Amino acid sequence: VQHFNSNVHTSRDKSFAANMTSEKCALVILATGAEEMETVITVDVLRRAKINVTLAGLEGVDPVVCSRGVRIVPDTSLDEAVEKGPYDVVVMPGGLGGAKKLAESDKVKRVLEDQEKANGFIAAVCAAPTALVSHGIAKGRRVTSHPSVSDAIRKNPDYSYSEARVCRDATTITSRGPGTCFEFALGIVEALVGADVAKQVAEPMVLP
Repeated sequence: VQHFNSNVHTSRDKSFAANMTSEKCALVILATGAEEMETVITVDVLRRAKINVTLAGLEGVDPVVCSRGVRIVPDTSLDEAVEKGPYDVVVMPGGLGGAKKLAESDKVKRVLEDQEKANGFIAAVCAAPTALVSHGIAKGRRVTSHPSVSDAIRKNPDYSYSEARVCRDATTITSRGPGTCFEFALGIVEALVGADVAKQVAEPMVLP
């Protein structure tokens, strides 16, 4: 069984991270069947940028089994996390199973509606943008998604579909899949704390 621990940084990371401060906070919603790479990469990159990340389990605090069998332990439950809000960004990892649960959840709907009313950022990757459509969030915006779920968005007249690897339209940030998640996470970093911090975070990760 694989477990995720994102609180691991190299000495080089610490050398520049010590000079970065941020009061920004992010809520990442974790559902059974979520794509583990998308969850881990996003949480880790945001924490490298000194963004305070809360990884909240949709179903509670028990370990969550992700799409490839990796178990991830949430920091808290979504119910408890909501009580500690508000958040600068609400993030939804994809994975078909996880996205389906996000799209069907009344809790998630309320969180997204509140975030939208507050003009806060909402970010979704892979299949998770389908939850935006299901809950009527970000209407009139341009979004992208994993190709396998693109038709569900394209056929909805309330959204414009993009094939960009990362698509930002106002306070909505969407992306396509595991292979675009570093760009996705760095896009969130840039939106919250600026391009300079995003560049600092990216450099020691030796991205292409």
